[in-house]
Amino acid sequence: MITKQQFWRRVDMRARLRSGRIFDVVVIGAGATGLGIAADAASRGLSVAVLDSQDFGAGTSSRSTKLIHGGVRYLSNPRNWSLIKEALFERRLLLQNAPQLVRPQSFIVPCYSYLQLLWYGAGLGLYNLLSSGGKGMHGVTFAGRMGALGQLPGIARKGLKGALAYSDAQFDDAGLAMALLRTAVSAGATVLNYAAVCGMEHDGRRITAVTVHDKIMDLKFNIFGKVIMNCAGVWVDPVRRLVDVEVSPLVRISRGTHIVVDRSFMPTGNAMVVPKTSDGRVLFCIPWQGRLLIGTTDIEQGQAPFDPQPTSDEIDFLIENANKYLTRQIRREDVKASFAGLRPLFSSKRTGLNEGTANMTRSYAVVPEFGNMLTVVGGKWTSYRAMAELALRTAQQMRLVPRCGCMTRSLPLVVQNRLELEALQKDLLQNGVPRTSAEKERLRSLVGVEVFTSGVCTAQDFLFRRLRIGELDAALAKELEPLVEGMVKDCLKGREARRFKSRYGF
Repeated sequence: MITKQQFWRRVDMRARLRSGRIFDVVVIGAGATGLGIAADAASRGLSVAVLDSQDFGAGTSSRSTKLIHGGVRYLSNPRNWSLIKEALFERRLLLQNAPQLVRPQSFIVPCYSYLQLLWYGAGLGLYNLLSSGGKGMHGVTFAGRMGALGQLPGIARKGLKGALAYSDAQFDDAGLAMALLRTAVSAGATVLNYAAVCGMEHDGRRITAVTVHDKIMDLKFNIFGKVIMNCAGVWVDPVRRLVDVEVSPLVRISRGTHIVVDRSFMPTGNAMVVPKTSDGRVLFCIPWQGRLLIGTTDIEQGQAPFDPQPTSDEIDFLIENANKYLTRQIRREDVKASFAGLRPLFSSKRTGLNEGTANMTRSYAVVPEFGNMLTVVGGKWTSYRAMAELALRTAQQMRLVPRCGCMTRSLPLVVQNRLELEALQKDLLQNGVPRTSAEKERLRSLVGVEVFTSGVCTAQDFLFRRLRIGELDAALAKELEPLVEGMVKDCLKGREARRFKSRYGF
C-alpha cells in the first residue's frame, strides 16, 4: 500500500533544495552509506538533503554478491575478528528490521580431504562464536559424503569426503537501498538523483555552499548545510578534490564481477562456498531470484566509471572455478547476465600501497576535513548502519549538528510494493515481454508507482534497480527497455502525475 508521505516528484524535491534553507546534513552519494546516513539523520529529526550523480543505489550498492555477512575469508587474521563480530551484530539487526529483504541463507562448504574438514570446521566454529545469532541462524553442522550430495545436488562427486554447513544472510541489495531511501523520505529527507555535485565554496574555515547540477533539467544551483557527508564510495576522492585538488587519496578501487546462470546447474536452496580460488578469494554460488549467482573476482583498477563492465577474462575465470565443483559444466552461452561492481577499499596506513586489493579488508573510517566535511570511506553493505551511527556521532562531537540519540538499531525499514514487483519479475522471466493490453497496463502501473515513490527517471532505473531483470536476464532487459522507457517518460509528464495522485488517494 502506497502512503501519502512517500509520493514525491523531482520538481518538488528540487524546489526544496533551492529554497535557500540550511540543511543540518547534506549527503553526497546515495548508495548504502549515504542512504544509511540519511535514514539515521532524518529519524533523529535532523533536516537532510541527499544528492547523487546517478540513480539511487546505481553504483556499488546494487552490484554486490547479495550477502549480509561477517566475511569468512577474514578469519585467518585475528586483527579482523572485531570487524567480523561487528558485521555479524549488524546482520542480526537487519534480519530484525528488514525481514522482507534480508533472509537467512544456508551455506555449504564441500570438502575433498579430511584436512579440509578439520581446517574449515575450526574456522567456521570460530565464525559461529563471533556471531550474534539472529532469527533463522543455525550453528555449524557436518555432513558425510551422501549428506553433502543431498545438500548440494550437482556438485562434483570425485574425492568428496563431506561438507560443512553454516548460516549467513542473503538480501536484495538494490531493494534495501530503496527501503533506506523510503525510510529517509518518510522521515522528511529531501532527495534528488541525477544531481551531480560539481563545485564547493570554501571560506578557509568551512564549506559554505555545494553547487549541484540537475542533469535532468540541465540546471545548476547551490545548497547549504551545516555538515557535508561525503559518501560517494569509489568517487569520494574526486569530491574531496572539489575543495583541494592536492588531497591524498583515501580509497583504492577493486572490481568484482558476477555471472548469473540457470538454477538447474545447482538445483538447491543452499549456497555453495568455494573457500579458495586461484586469486585467493572465496567464490560463492548462490541461489538468487530463481537463478544461480556466481562471484566474485578482485581486480584492482585505477578509474571509476559509472557503469563498469565485466571483462571476458573475468567471466572465464568464474566459469572455470565454478566448473571445478559442478557435475554439469557451465558454458559461455549459459551465462544469462553478468555485472561488475567497484569496491571502495579504505587505504589506511596499515594496508600499505603495495598490498593487493584481494588481501584488503572492508574496514571503514570517518575522516573529518575542511572544517565541516566528513568523508565516510570503505566498509560494506552489512556495516552501513554502524558506519552511519559513527558518522553522526563524529558530527555531534565536532558540534556540527545537535546531539540526539540514534534510532536505527530498532527502526523497521519502509518496504513497499515488494510482492507486486516480485510477481511481475517472475512473470516477465517466464513469459517475456508483455503482449496484451492488460499485461502492459500492469507493467505501466508499477512503473508509475516507482517513478513517484522512488525517483525512477530511466528504463534502466526500473529494470536494473527496482525489478532486477537487468541482472537476471540481459537479453530480456534489452527487449523491455524501449517499452519501459516510453512508460517512464509518460509518467514524468504533469498530467500523468496528477492521474497517479488521484488514483492512489494522495
